[in-house]
Amino acid sequence: MMSDLLRQEIVQTAEVIVVKVGTNVLTNRQGRLNLERISLLTGELWKLVARGHYVVLVSSGAVGSGMGQLNLSRRPTEIPELQAVAAIGQGKLMEAYNTALGLFGGLAAQVLLTADDLSNRTRYLNTRNALRAILDFHALPIINENDTVSVEELHTTFGDNDRLAGLVANLFESPLLILLTDVDGLFDGDPMRKSSQMVPLVPKWSPSLMQMAAEKRSPNSKGGMSSKLRAAQMVTAAGGNVIIANGDKPDTLSDIFAGKETGTLFLAQGTRLPERKRWIGFAGQTKGKILIDIGAAEALTTKGKSLLPIGVLGCQGTFVKGDLVSVTDASDMEIARGLCNYSAKEVVLIQGKKTEEIHTILGHCPYRDVIHRDNLLIL
Repeated sequence: MMSDLLRQEIVQTAEVIVVKVGTNVLTNRQGRLNLERISLLTGELWKLVARGHYVVLVSSGAVGSGMGQLNLSRRPTEIPELQAVAAIGQGKLMEAYNTALGLFGGLAAQVLLTADDLSNRTRYLNTRNALRAILDFHALPIINENDTVSVEELHTTFGDNDRLAGLVANLFESPLLILLTDVDGLFDGDPMRKSSQMVPLVPKWSPSLMQMAAEKRSPNSKGGMSSKLRAAQMVTAAGGNVIIANGDKPDTLSDIFAGKETGTLFLAQGTRLPERKRWIGFAGQTKGKILIDIGAAEALTTKGKSLLPIGVLGCQGTFVKGDLVSVTDASDMEIARGLCNYSAKEVVLIQGKKTEEIHTILGHCPYRDVIHRDNLLIL
């Protein structure tokens, strides 16, 4: 009973509900688009919109849709072919969503993103503002990776749409992220074994959770339970809640929205992070690395201090002032990320020095710290 009340409260208080649906949920055994499944999914989401909730859908399925259009029996393996199939299929995928939404008088808004759109600070903010405007129009944003222009590696440009969904959820202050997959949730062993038990609640993150992720991959999908756990860790660390549940079951979303114990619920960890720090910690692309000593690491992680030059042992990369950098301890473990007040060349000159010496060394002292605590996120 207490669990049901907690889940009801989480659904009701979420600023935005982000639902991610994977390829296996949207396609049949032949890898073709399942129009009936899309219709059922869209109907459940629109019920939430009609109740006044803000809802965002992150949808895979463009390649599966294109395979159906082209009568392909196997998913292509070459990047140009995958890009072409995704381009052909994306239109059909949106047509399916628009048709389903039209039955309820709803509107769909297509949003295609690349990794650069969220790692770049300006485009990150533009994306957030555009999504808020779409939601204010009571339309349903349907987000997918822009596979046609993501030329680096179609298989893992975001890693998969689980990471994309996590980044989209972190655009908002207190989201609920629902990851729909083809298993009931997180199991303490291989979900195919009868002895394995599903974990209904994860109140606190533990590294041992990753050991539970049995990698059961499909030839038509890109992610696995590990990628879903990484997305869950990202969102809960920023103050959001996450549910991993079975999208193959027709009543899953209805049960979640009713507060029933469905899937695995990951609770938010600590306080909600401000938008700027969510970008610093999870979306921005680091341009270099700063190595710090034990004393500086303790000052950052336990005392909430800024990073001073005296605690810096060295740096790597060619970053400039204002760039996002990774901060690592003496064992080369990343412990924080932040916006650096100095270029890499300047950091090398002032590392290990007292703040009072900065002006003598550089000829000016615009900042007392290398990274101010307001621009730093402890990982």
